[in-house]
Amino acid sequence: MLIVAGMTSLSAWIMKDIVNETVVSQNMNRMFMLAGGVALIFIVKGIATYFQIVILSKAGNNIIAKTQSSIFSRILQQDLNFFIKFPSSDLVMRLTNNAQAARTAMDLILTSAIRDLFSLVGLVIVMFIQQPILSLVSFILGPAAFVGVRYLTNKVRDIMQQELTAFAKIIESVQEASTGVRIIKAFGLEEHMRTRMDKQVTQVEHRANSIARLSAATSPIMETLSGLAIAGVIALSGLWVVGGSQTPGELMSFITALLLAYEPAKRLARMRVNLESAMVGVRMMYELKDHPILLTEAEDAQPVPPGGGEIHFDNVGFSYDENKPLFKNLNLVFPAGKTTALVGASGGGKSTIINLIMRMFDPDEGVITVNGLDLRQISFESLRAHMSYVGQDTFLFNGTVRENLALGRQGASDEEIIEAAKAAHAHDFIMNMSNGYSSFVGENGGNLSGGQKQRLAIARAMLRDADILILDEATSALDSYAESLVQDALARLTKDRTTIVIAHRLATITSADNIVVLENGEILEQGPQRDLLGHDGPYRRLYELQILPQLEEA
Repeated sequence: MLIVAGMTSLSAWIMKDIVNETVVSQNMNRMFMLAGGVALIFIVKGIATYFQIVILSKAGNNIIAKTQSSIFSRILQQDLNFFIKFPSSDLVMRLTNNAQAARTAMDLILTSAIRDLFSLVGLVIVMFIQQPILSLVSFILGPAAFVGVRYLTNKVRDIMQQELTAFAKIIESVQEASTGVRIIKAFGLEEHMRTRMDKQVTQVEHRANSIARLSAATSPIMETLSGLAIAGVIALSGLWVVGGSQTPGELMSFITALLLAYEPAKRLARMRVNLESAMVGVRMMYELKDHPILLTEAEDAQPVPPGGGEIHFDNVGFSYDENKPLFKNLNLVFPAGKTTALVGASGGGKSTIINLIMRMFDPDEGVITVNGLDLRQISFESLRAHMSYVGQDTFLFNGTVRENLALGRQGASDEEIIEAAKAAHAHDFIMNMSNGYSSFVGENGGNLSGGQKQRLAIARAMLRDADILILDEATSALDSYAESLVQDALARLTKDRTTIVIAHRLATITSADNIVVLENGEILEQGPQRDLLGHDGPYRRLYELQILPQLEEA
């Protein structure tokens, strides 16, 4: 870029000799030498421009790639509250569209600060050497242009902020249309979704047009002021040449430098407007990178101590809302190698207990231990390696059946994967798929039924073979026949493991070693089913509502 700037200034300087040798002295040999010099100037400038574009592109692409990877890595370190604050559509926009905004900002800064600025400085030097007084005259209107561009910059910043927010809404609508297509069609919501998308697209269009108008407004400002300056300077210089005080070559060199300076000056003036537009996106991207990580690993983090996976809640307090605590002085034990079931109405705290055990959150008060060691002192890698999870909202990655199962324990052999699938009663339906274990499951398992997805999730958990097993309504999507098969598999899977089960259907937890009944963050009662049924308590009332009618029908 420095070479390009130098060659641009040199092309204006050489005009003095070209005009004087051509018009005044008419020295043909000298003129041919100057012609060769002009050719060399533009050849060097062309080669330098090529390398400028290639090197700048590679550097920009590398910086953006590293920044995106760094921010994505930081996102993965955040707790669940972060993903509530930043929905997926917002994250997608910040990592894609805003990353390109960062690239635009870098290109603007580098090209304007180096190539355009140095080109302008070099041309101004040529102008002052050839015509110092006329150069001063040409800069009188500069401050007026600066004031006008500064006003436009402030307007662009506000509009661009609204533009990116509206753009995130478009992404959100597309995601909802993709994941909720069954609901949309079942309730005939196509027109509602179409109207909502049209409104969002129109908002983006209007704001994009506003930004385009403001950005384009720099051109008439610069064109008008520069035109007046150039016209006045040419008129004055013409009078001086006619008067004989200046040579035609000096005048031509000055005018060439003045005209060449116009484009970099215009780009520099417009840079502030375009840069402010890009920097709005950059700031939004770095909000993710600068967002504090609330779940941190201890500096001297240790592996999970030896043991069967016993979990203790010792006077644990936790709240999503500071003014409304969910748990206060919660004491609960999940014995090693035993199955503990959590039951109760929605909102009682069952899922929160699981999230705390998996360290998706940290408690506000008290301590949670695994094998006697505080969760906050255990490394994330070791803690997660000792846990396996099956949720009611089964998530599958967009890949093959084999790839999804292998995520349970990376490095597992094909034989181990098939054995886990057989244990979860998933092998038969997998083999009936078009490519068996190499069949693609689709986005979030879109090619599979709910029951099939859940059996794959159970197989994935079996393959992990962890000490602690967490089952959150793990059979909710299975029909009665499939559930009877999977319950048999789960019975083998939970044997001698610390198992925590969330269940709304009491029939799935009748054999649990301990049943904990929760309501509004408090333990109402706990114990084996036979003890809970021995007195009139909340569990017995639930049992009578669910199980007894089924027994009477049978």
